[in-house]
Amino acid sequence: MTTALQIARSGLDALDQRLKTISNNLANVSTTGFKRDRASFATLMYQDDRSPGAASGPDTQFATGLGTGTGVRVVGTERIHAQGSMIQTDNALDLAIEGNGFFAIQLADGTQGFTRDGGFKLSATGEIVTANGLRLAQPLTIPDGATQVVIAPDGLVTATIPGQAAPVEVGQLQLARFLNPAGLMPIGDNLYRETAGSGPAQLGIAGQAGMGTLRQGMLEGSNVSTVQELVDMIETQRAYEINAKVINAADEMSRYVVQNV
Repeated sequence: MTTALQIARSGLDALDQRLKTISNNLANVSTTGFKRDRASFATLMYQDDRSPGAASGPDTQFATGLGTGTGVRVVGTERIHAQGSMIQTDNALDLAIEGNGFFAIQLADGTQGFTRDGGFKLSATGEIVTANGLRLAQPLTIPDGATQVVIAPDGLVTATIPGQAAPVEVGQLQLARFLNPAGLMPIGDNLYRETAGSGPAQLGIAGQAGMGTLRQGMLEGSNVSTVQELVDMIETQRAYEINAKVINAADEMSRYVVQNV
């Protein structure tokens, strides 16, 4: 049989996971494009001594059952893909996505990763890369000597070349979206991988088919609310203390029974 000690211990384990999630959110409050996580919980199986509707007499039934819960467990950590605040940088290669979508990145192993961090740089060869030097999945190279780079809300990249009256079209920056972005797997460095839970990436032009639009000279900040995380942390701390008191109370009751019964 499950004891009060075991039930309270499951509560401590679950609340410890929630506190880890909150601490990670707070640690990334200034991380570009970060999306906060939320721990989800579910009850464990019940030990039923009597089911609702069981016979209580020849012609009567119990209106309620008699069962004992066995505790709680963490189902998972759900990523909340709400829009983060826009931060003005005035850097031509800084891009923020307003709405749905991710930048598709070519990872070192040849596979694709996805990110909301649009803090791009120029490589030594003029390619647009991430801060870690990773290329876009569809590489874009800015012409040598370009004096101005313009990235339109739909992702069309043009550059101004000295001696040419009209801007030169560099290429089209596409975005990727997923049916279930919460199913993406974080792999660090502000990157995600697609999974069976997220579904395959659907590439498209910004502003079309449900894609968000691009904002040049801006970055998307974290969507973590410091106030909300602190409130959640206090709530978690109080619940943890209560579960610890349950363990102490159950231990004292067991000691009393052993010593006096």
